[in-house]
Amino acid sequence: MSGAHTSVAADRLAEARELLAEHPVVDGHNDLPWALREQVRYDLAQRDIAGDQSGLLHTDIPRLRAGGVGAQFWSVYVRSDFAGDEAVSATLEQIDAVAQLIDRYPADLVRALTADDMEAARADGRIASLMGAEGGHSINNSLATLRALHRLGVRYMTLTHNDTIDWADSATDEPRHGGLSDFGREVVREMNRIGMLVDLSHVAATTMRDALAVSAAPVIFSHSSSLAMCDHPRNIPDDVLAQLPANGGVAMATFVPKFILPAAVEWTLAADENLRAHGFHHLDTSPGAMALHRAFEAERPRPVATAATVADHLDHMREVAGVDHIGIGGDYDGTAFTPAGLDDVAGYPNLIAELLTRGWSRADLAKLTWSNAVRALRDAEAVARELSVSRGPSNAVL
Repeated sequence: MSGAHTSVAADRLAEARELLAEHPVVDGHNDLPWALREQVRYDLAQRDIAGDQSGLLHTDIPRLRAGGVGAQFWSVYVRSDFAGDEAVSATLEQIDAVAQLIDRYPADLVRALTADDMEAARADGRIASLMGAEGGHSINNSLATLRALHRLGVRYMTLTHNDTIDWADSATDEPRHGGLSDFGREVVREMNRIGMLVDLSHVAATTMRDALAVSAAPVIFSHSSSLAMCDHPRNIPDDVLAQLPANGGVAMATFVPKFILPAAVEWTLAADENLRAHGFHHLDTSPGAMALHRAFEAERPRPVATAATVADHLDHMREVAGVDHIGIGGDYDGTAFTPAGLDDVAGYPNLIAELLTRGWSRADLAKLTWSNAVRALRDAEAVARELSVSRGPSNAVL
C-alpha cells in the first residue's frame, strides 16, 4: 500500500472512531455467557474481562471500548439439544451469568431493559447490557416461561436455533410446520404484548414470512446476513428484507465467515465434520476444539472473509431494505472464525472505515450503528403498551 493510500486509510479509521464515540455500536448478538460457561463454568475470576482476554475470548472490556460498543445484546443461548426443563434451567444460568458480569463491572456495564435505558447508558459512558434468548426451546412450550424470561430482563427471543422445535421451523433442520404452527403464531403475539422483540435469525424463510405476517411490532434479525450475497439457509432472502420497512424491523448483519463468504461454506462443513469425528460438538470453541481446527486449517487453508465482505452484505441489505432497517450483530464468542480486520470486538471501526470509503454518510452510519436498533426496541415497547389495554396474558398451550 502506498503512503498516500496508507494516509487515507488512517484518516478513515480516525473518522470511524470519532463517529463511534458519538454513535456507538448496538451489537445484536454476543455469546460471551456461553463461552464463560463452557470454558470456566462461570468462574469470572478465571476470565476477568476487565483485562485482555485475547486468545481465550473475542470479548473483554478494553476491546469493547476500543471497538466503540455502546450497547450489547448478550445472548443467553443454550444449545438446542438441551430440551425441556434442562433448557429452561440452563437459560436461567445464562441470565444469572449476565447479571454477575453487570454486578462485577459496574463502571463499564449497566443493565438495560428499555430504549430509554440504552440512551441513558450512552449518556453515562457505559455499555448498555441487554439480553436475548437464542431459541424457542428455552421456554419449553410455555408462554408463562416466556413471560418469566421477560421479567428477568430478556428483550428478544430467537424463535429457533439450529433445530426445528415443536412450533417453528429452523433454517438448518427439516421443516415440520411449514413455518409457524398455530401455537407459534400465539408465541409471536404474546411477545408483541409483553414487548419482547421477535428475532428471526436461525429460522426458516417460511417462519420469517409467517412471523412478519403476524407480528404487530418490529422484528429483528440479531445476527443474519444476505442470502443473495451468500447462499446459506441462515441468511435472509430479499423478499423478506423488502418487508422490513412496512414492519419497522432491523436486519443486523453478522460476521460469521460461513454465512457471508461463499467459499467458506464448504470449508466450514468439512471442518465441522472433522470436529465430530474427534468427539467434539461442531459448535465447540474450547481450546481442544480450536487446536483441531488449526491442525485442519494447516492442511487445508481456510478461505478468509474481510471487513469488505461484511460491507458487501450491508450494501445489498441497504439497497433492498433501506438504511433505516439494518444493523450489526457480530456473533463474537459464538463462532470459531472471524473475518480479517474483524477478529474480535475491537474491530468495528474497521467496518465503519470501509463503509466510509464506500461513500456511506455519517447520518446513515449513525442509523446502522445506534439509532435503528434503539428505535426498534422503542417501537416494540409502544406496541406492548397498546396491546396491554386490549389483551391479557395468553394461557394457550401447545
